[in-house]
Order: sequence, then C-alpha cells, then structure tokens
Amino acid sequence: MPGCGRSPPRTSRVLQGLLSRLPLFRCLGIAFKFAELDYVSKVDDLSEASKSILTLPVMMDGDIEANCVRRAGSHTRNLLRVKRGIDMVKVLFEHIISSEGNSLKDPASKAYAQVFAPHHGWAIRKAVGAGMYALPTRAQLLNKLNEDETSAKTQMQNYISSAGPVIVYIDQLFINRQLGIDW
Repeated sequence: MPGCGRSPPRTSRVLQGLLSRLPLFRCLGIAFKFAELDYVSKVDDLSEASKSILTLPVMMDGDIEANCVRRAGSHTRNLLRVKRGIDMVKVLFEHIISSEGNSLKDPASKAYAQVFAPHHGWAIRKAVGAGMYALPTRAQLLNKLNEDETSAKTQMQNYISSAGPVIVYIDQLFINRQLGIDW
C-alpha cells in the first residue's frame, strides 16, 4: 500500500487480490452463497470500473463529485462492502486458527458478529445465524480447499498478513475523505 511518496496501486492490481478469495466463499457452502453472490457482483463492478479508472482514490473522488457515494451500486459503496468481505475472511481465519475442534460455526459466528452484524438488520442477522448450521466442518473445508491442517494454517496466516494492510489502506481512503466507514 502506498506511503512515503509512493503512488497508489492500480485498481486492477488490488482487484486481482480480491478475486483470488472467491474459492473460499464457494467452499463454505449454502450458508455463504448470498455473501458470495454479493461479493462477486461488487468485485465485478469494481473490475469494470478499473478499465477506465486507474486508482481507487480517483474512483472515490469521482463518486464524491457525482454526489453518489452512498447510493446503492456506487463504486465507493461497493468498495466499502468488498473491504468488509476481506475483513470477514481475515477475522474468520483468525478464529479458525485459534480454535480447536471440527466445527466452523463458532469461528464463523464470531467473525460475522464482529464484521457484518453491526451493519445488518434483524432479519439478515437471523438468516445468517440459521445458515451457520449449514457450514461444512473444518475437515470438509480443508478437503474442498485441497489443504491439510498445516498448509491451511500457513495459507490463512498469509491471508491475514496480506489483508491487514489492504483493509487499513481502504479505511484510510474513506477516513481521509471524511466519508466514515460505519454506514
């Protein structure tokens, strides 16, 4: 991420990293199907925008000028939602690594409560809670990802390490423009 005089990364480069996370959503089964579809549509929008808008700051400034930042479907709003998806996976991995047992329900529930629940209404929170019972087991997830416990832990730690700076960078883009991140 930029700093010390470095220019912002190209939007397309940031999106390549986001697209690489799609297989995880697919492996979580029906419980995360809505999240997968929502994430894909927002990443697709940002990917399409990246063809003509080179950096995220330029993209956000265009939405600010058009007075459409908080409008459904705006690139800036989609970026905020995608950032939450990145954060959700990061927190999920943190909880999976620190948990014992074969169930993903507790790590996923904690990650959801931390990242998404504050932004969702009662009906969505209830639906997500019910969907937690349909998650695959830890062993099933590792099998679908073609990983063993050791390699999965390494991959999860790599994701956690790489997602942190992306989340901070995107948060700073919002904060520097006085847009906030809690909407």
